[in-house]
Amino acid sequence: MKKLIIIFSALSLLIFIRPVLGLGTNTNPTTTTVVSSTQTDITEDKSVLDGAFDGIKKFYSYTGFANSTSGNVIMIIIGIIFIYLGIKFDYEPLLLIPIGAGVILGNIPFVAGNQTGIYETGSVLNYLYFGVVKGVYPPLIFLGIGAMTDFSSLIANPKLMLLGGAAQIGVFATFLGAIYLGFNLPEAGAIGIIGGADGPTAIFLSSKLANGVNILPDGTTVKNLIGPIAIAAYSYMALVPVIQPPLMRMLISKKDRKIKMKPPRAVTQKEKMIFPVVALILTTFISPSALPLLGMLFFGNLLKESGRTERLADTARTKLIDIVTILLGVTVGASTQADIFITKDSMLIFGLGAISFVIATCGGLLFAKFMNLFLKGDNKINPLIGAAGVSAVPDSARVVHTEALKSDPTNYLLMHAMAPNVSGVIGSAIAAGIILSFLG
Repeated sequence: MKKLIIIFSALSLLIFIRPVLGLGTNTNPTTTTVVSSTQTDITEDKSVLDGAFDGIKKFYSYTGFANSTSGNVIMIIIGIIFIYLGIKFDYEPLLLIPIGAGVILGNIPFVAGNQTGIYETGSVLNYLYFGVVKGVYPPLIFLGIGAMTDFSSLIANPKLMLLGGAAQIGVFATFLGAIYLGFNLPEAGAIGIIGGADGPTAIFLSSKLANGVNILPDGTTVKNLIGPIAIAAYSYMALVPVIQPPLMRMLISKKDRKIKMKPPRAVTQKEKMIFPVVALILTTFISPSALPLLGMLFFGNLLKESGRTERLADTARTKLIDIVTILLGVTVGASTQADIFITKDSMLIFGLGAISFVIATCGGLLFAKFMNLFLKGDNKINPLIGAAGVSAVPDSARVVHTEALKSDPTNYLLMHAMAPNVSGVIGSAIAAGIILSFLG
């Protein structure tokens, strides 16, 4: 009985495990059946492996490694360089670090249609880029600049405003150069503003003239040059400490670099409050198209100087401008996707930007020397402050101050240099408004 129970149990167990072992239903399988079963197992194993490899290939096809190009790699390296310059050398870190991060974000390869790129309709980056394309961010930046700017030095010595105007020669020289290189009028106008060394103004004007939407009378669509123009403008703003000092030493003698200017007169609070109102009316009547920029600039300054809206002024010059700077930097950087950015036009724009910045700096320096021909005694100005006529605030004024100290450690020019520096901001905005009036 015990033996029968053992045999029955063994048979029952065999019946249950046969499907698992892959044995046929035949209780007496032949050699042919075994071979067939083995072949089936091999086929099934091969099918599983093929499926696994197909899955891996499909996964790889969705990665950035499969979709990257040499252009993406180049732009990512450029983004890293921007971040390095901002951190290591303190070159406009508030601008270069967000822009550098944006360049990297914009050049992470992706499969088209995944709605991750800045030009993909419906993506988050595309929504944030709306503020650049429609010119929303630049006026908000100007609001913050106005709320943190002290116009006292300009009010105390109004003739220094001429230096800010003289530096705008770079704008019109670049405009003519762009036309010579084959850009149409709206594109050339947008490129020209790089000569003012003012990033927000460059973005504002290019969003109106070179946004890839406008159509010329001959049916030609204007190219979208917002990315290259913005990157060029901000790059040269950051490189002020590198570009301007050699030009100062080349054009201004050591004797002239030692000229000491008399301290500016004290400016009353009433003058500070009246200035933004009067300046707003005068500048916008001269150039109505610049109203979004100049209006917000002087409105921000009025918030600061009125003495009654300190909370609003504090918000404009801290939280608001910080948020907008982050969004502007990242989205402008992300717009430099390799297939759109690495073009002949972009290289020409960068070349024109370098030339225009040099011309603008030289224009301010030489005009300052020209002004001294008509000034006597302690009314003479140190020609170095002419370099601050570009609107890279306040870096250009700091560079002027540093260069003066190298010639004479007791020569402090920072407050004097701020006058042409802030007038350069006003001048570049007026120039942008004039260009927009004619070409918009």
